[in-house]
Amino acid sequence: MHGIVFVELEKFVKTKLGAEAWPKLLAHAGLSQAKYKLTAAFPDEEALKLVGSAVALTGMTAPQILESFGDFIAGDLLQMYAGLLKKEWSALDVIENTEATIHSVVRQKNPGAAPPALEVKRVSPQELVLVYRSQRKMCDLAKGLAKGVGRERAQALTVDEPDCMHRGASACRIRIRSA
Repeated sequence: MHGIVFVELEKFVKTKLGAEAWPKLLAHAGLSQAKYKLTAAFPDEEALKLVGSAVALTGMTAPQILESFGDFIAGDLLQMYAGLLKKEWSALDVIENTEATIHSVVRQKNPGAAPPALEVKRVSPQELVLVYRSQRKMCDLAKGLAKGVGRERAQALTVDEPDCMHRGASACRIRIRSA
């Protein structure tokens, strides 16, 4: 998994739970010695351990944590990849073009990062369907990112997931609509 996820997770934990929470989370996950760098790739298992530890330490569910985290990091990711995005794009345009812009660059520059494969179908000017496929099954992170992109672009979005890998589907189908 791309190092940006781990660096942003540390920032998220410190912001939401306080600076002392990050070392506790690492220790609980058995990763006390871990040092995450922005441009490196790290094992998926470490991210899963960190999420599991966050569940144990906060009492929140993994979907709640991942969705909140996705919303939280949207602003930093939009800023980081601003050069790849057109300023006039709406939130739906950004989401629709993520695979062709951001994910293609991430795969090219950091082959070990392996972001999820996204397929997007624009249903109407106000709605799209994002098909998410990843062995990580972190569709809740994708839903949070969509909400965060909407917040950052000052566009209210509703997000629902009629089909999900966690419920036996072969891929997650996430419907995103602007108000």
